[in-house]
Amino acid sequence: MARIVGRFARVEPRRRARAFVLGLLAELPRKNCWPIAEHAGDATPAGMQHLLNRASWDAGEVRDDIRDFVVEYLGNENAVLVVDETGDLKKGTASVGVQRQYTGTAWRIENAQVAVYLAYSSPAGHAAIDRRLYVPRSWTQDLDRCRAAGIPEDLGFATKPALATEMITQALDAGVSAAWVTGDEVCGGDPRLSAELERREVGYVLAVSCKRPIPTRAVVFDAGVLARCLPKKAWQRLSAGDGAKGRRYYDWAQVEINNPKEGAGNRSLLVRRNRRTGELAFHRCYSAAPVPLTTLVRVAGRRWTVEETFQAAKGLAGLHEHQVRRWTSWHRWITLAILAHAFLVVTAAIERTAATSPSGLAPLACGEIQRLFAAFVSQHAQGLAHRLSWSHWRRRHQARARTSHYQRQITEES
Repeated sequence: MARIVGRFARVEPRRRARAFVLGLLAELPRKNCWPIAEHAGDATPAGMQHLLNRASWDAGEVRDDIRDFVVEYLGNENAVLVVDETGDLKKGTASVGVQRQYTGTAWRIENAQVAVYLAYSSPAGHAAIDRRLYVPRSWTQDLDRCRAAGIPEDLGFATKPALATEMITQALDAGVSAAWVTGDEVCGGDPRLSAELERREVGYVLAVSCKRPIPTRAVVFDAGVLARCLPKKAWQRLSAGDGAKGRRYYDWAQVEINNPKEGAGNRSLLVRRNRRTGELAFHRCYSAAPVPLTTLVRVAGRRWTVEETFQAAKGLAGLHEHQVRRWTSWHRWITLAILAHAFLVVTAAIERTAATSPSGLAPLACGEIQRLFAAFVSQHAQGLAHRLSWSHWRRRHQARARTSHYQRQITEES
């Protein structure tokens, strides 16, 4: 918390932000303003709601502090910036950016908010360092709806690859040490992102679809057609990194791509084949200087760390449990959640380098650190009167809400 203390002009929101992060790291059955405020010892959630909505502090500045904190402890010259999106399922239409859209969280079209995240991945660990809420065109074309949700008036529609490009360039301009960028097919299919990385001579391994046209020295092939033409000797068995059940071995092949001009770096198509099912995946690669196949495979394997980041941040720090509707409150919740997760990741990295685990014990992981932290540090012993007061408050609030809903329904029907 000392890293972000200067971002708060007053002591009250500073202390409340600390209590909020402690609540995110606590073992609560649900993590929204109500249980977090109860955990902090507040009489009502009004203070936590004020922190997210109206208190004077800049979530973008705190985000910069989180990025510097993560890079300081996890920094590596061969680190990888990983971009990916994740969605949060929602009900209703008032939450900022919500609409029926495809989300990988449900693997189908659902009513959801979708955001693009940038994660920093190195051998020491991986954590989110930036976030952008995707605001669909249906929102940006409705000024009244945007105004009601607190969206800045100058915000225009931006695609997900454009949001990813913005985060990557901002991180690189800030001096983040990373030699590679990787992402999914959404980013791999955008020529502006790859062009910007090539201009900066930053290597990338971006997923592309099987129908992506690949210009070889002979002719242009679809990626899937080109893979089927590869001889047996073109494939190598390599590990893409460690998984939960050991090393992840796949068959890999690399095909040179015809460079648009001499001396403009090295481009290739990287093909991954599942050794059991034969399923193929494709990556378009670039590096300013020649690199071995093992390096490209290592970078491609790093892309999975963003999924682990989402899983840990949601499961341990309440990344997806926000019940907020407005632009400012969404960014503030997400920023404090990635701060809480970054604390766990950095603590795990420090523990691995500073201590040796006894024989027969696995190293301390983020989940175990969160449980120990909740037990020894963030636990608040509240009396029975406090618990009963909150029970009374919740029931009174629920009764008012129910009455209001019934009255609105009667008015609409009449």
